[in-house]
Amino acid sequence: MKKLGSTLLALLLAISLCSCQKNSDNSSEPIKAKNKDSNFDKYVSNTVVATGNNYMVIEADKVTYRAYFPVEEYGNLEYCFYFSNTVDSTYDKGTNAYSGEPGGSYTIEGAWISDGGSGPDDKITSKTEVTFDGQKTKSVTANEAFWSDSVDFNVEEGHYLVWEWTLTGTNIPCTYMSNLTSATADKSGDGNFSYCDQIPLPQMIGANRKVKHNIAAIGDSITQGCMTEFMKYEFWAARISSLLGDDYGFYNCGLGWARTSDAALDGNWLERAKTAETVIVAFGTNDIISGEYQAEEGNTAEEIDEYLRAVLDVLKDAGCKIIVFNAPPQDYDESHEKIRLDYNELCKKTCKEYNAEYFDFASYLSNEDDPSKAIYGGHPNGEAGKIVSEAFVKEYKDFID
Repeated sequence: MKKLGSTLLALLLAISLCSCQKNSDNSSEPIKAKNKDSNFDKYVSNTVVATGNNYMVIEADKVTYRAYFPVEEYGNLEYCFYFSNTVDSTYDKGTNAYSGEPGGSYTIEGAWISDGGSGPDDKITSKTEVTFDGQKTKSVTANEAFWSDSVDFNVEEGHYLVWEWTLTGTNIPCTYMSNLTSATADKSGDGNFSYCDQIPLPQMIGANRKVKHNIAAIGDSITQGCMTEFMKYEFWAARISSLLGDDYGFYNCGLGWARTSDAALDGNWLERAKTAETVIVAFGTNDIISGEYQAEEGNTAEEIDEYLRAVLDVLKDAGCKIIVFNAPPQDYDESHEKIRLDYNELCKKTCKEYNAEYFDFASYLSNEDDPSKAIYGGHPNGEAGKIVSEAFVKEYKDFID
């Protein structure tokens, strides 16, 4: 095992052991952790578009960012927006951003939500100011996590919620691979917005809405939905949300390039995900290819499984129901394919040990003749999203309820 991986795994295992207590029958049961932020009990994510932090905007000088969000429930709702000035997951090799990296200092010059009509070609209406502790502006410090003030807002059926804010500062955590929805920026202040794929956003588009069950999905770009059709929201996470309907909350915490080792650090990213009642855990691909931050090569099956166990420990302590997706096919070479298959076997055993559900994600994305071939692409397309979501809801609807 690589030196860095060994050190991190030892630390995570020590934390895991400290989080358990012995019962009279000598079995280890997790201590249930209480959610310290009651706002996560009140506000549920109201969009399937992932808005976590996996990159940095190096500098912004009164840049206005704008993004369109499809909502899970329409109508008049009380909204509240959550922010974390910390990077959630490692992007590529970590040169530009790595899990746990603190953001810099920046100023929110102003923030607004609007009704975006049926898309970017429609006129934006009902522009409404979002404030912070009653103020129009806010100075944000490194690693700060905070909520906006609540605001009542109505999104008409079939319309988009538009988020817009103006920022000034350095090293601002942002979402990269944000081209699942319309994301633009006005960098000159002249009102002309152009395409922007590195965009700072709230980490939760929260709404006070009553749901039967609240679900979160934490994973990589396949969970995020990258490489599917622009503004079609046809990736598996979005389709599951659509099939379940607005009686269920679905919080997409997928991020491009994310690894299990990123989530295993138990930072703000996993802290947000574990506020849901059921958490889907879907990693593997980037672990196999890249390994943890600063690693010289990808992880072994055993290393990935240890990181998975660290994540499952946190989720069990929080009292979450857990559904684990195995690693999907990626047209790997022989050595990497062996790691994928070995990990999937270990994953199955680990799920059984943790009383977590094991979803054979890979089986829906390949065929029996060649299980290694990604027949719907390395980033599964909309057809795959339909197949996976229908299979998932059929298998887990009763479990979720």
